[in-house]
Amino acid sequence: MKFGLTLPNRGVLFGATTYPALLELAETADNSGLFQSVWVGDSLFGKPRPESVTLLSAIAARTKRVRLGPACMASFPLRDPVQLAYQWATLDQISGGRTVLVACTGIVPQEGGKVEGQLYGLKPRDRAQRLVEWITLVKKLWTEDNVSFEGKHYRCEGITLEPKPAQKPRPPIWIANNATGSQQLIERTHQRVVDHADGWETSISEPDDVRWRLNDIRQKARESGRDPASIETHLYHNINVNEDRGAALDESVRFLMDYYGMDFTERARSWVATGSPKQCIEHLRVYEEMGIDEVALRITGWDQQGQLRRVIEEVLPHFV
Repeated sequence: MKFGLTLPNRGVLFGATTYPALLELAETADNSGLFQSVWVGDSLFGKPRPESVTLLSAIAARTKRVRLGPACMASFPLRDPVQLAYQWATLDQISGGRTVLVACTGIVPQEGGKVEGQLYGLKPRDRAQRLVEWITLVKKLWTEDNVSFEGKHYRCEGITLEPKPAQKPRPPIWIANNATGSQQLIERTHQRVVDHADGWETSISEPDDVRWRLNDIRQKARESGRDPASIETHLYHNINVNEDRGAALDESVRFLMDYYGMDFTERARSWVATGSPKQCIEHLRVYEEMGIDEVALRITGWDQQGQLRRVIEEVLPHFV
């Protein structure tokens, strides 16, 4: 199992980090050789934070080897897809072909989600439709010339994107989802991954729930005539290393509350690897054993550099 580092870019709004510190964290992860990727959060008004493509461009200039992407791009259905394809192709060129575009519907319970819906005149079903349309169009723009497209939400004719991305045939596009509700609804989101994406990302954390979703995606891939191994699987997770596990959990709950404006007291127990290095390793082993390809870790605390050093020196070497 590989690891990524998710930078808490929303943390600049409540004192958990700064812009220079975010770049230093990315550079430390890149130099460690133990992380294969660096991720940033993305949202418009749902959960405001520094804009993701701009921040990723700065990170690309400070790193040499890690993959780069949003975890996930909640604003994906709100953006103009031609402009996004153009921006992303440039980012891929700047980074030397290290990008992964992670798309999601961006539906959130916070008040900002309603603001986005009102601003763009979108309902949740519109976001899901746009997700598929945008992915389809972006793929064409990255790989073809003179592109014409007509969907329910977007139309264009005779568009050639230059420069195209550095990666050939194109950068990977993943879909992130954490659907709740009926099993039928959840399985529909899994089929969307199989039909349109190169990877699946989720922040679901209860092991049994993660396991059945992972198995369902693999089964749907086989039924669709696709090799399940062609769909990279990625867990959006958290960590707080502290021999006092109770203190680690308390700090994580406070951090997540400040980050999202919601109570994470119960969720944090499964969503954050807490405690001593040994306890954190045991927590993460569960996902390794079920076959997750990569876990991206966000540090749920205010000592970001100190925590990152402990993760690099005391946790990740046990997975090499």
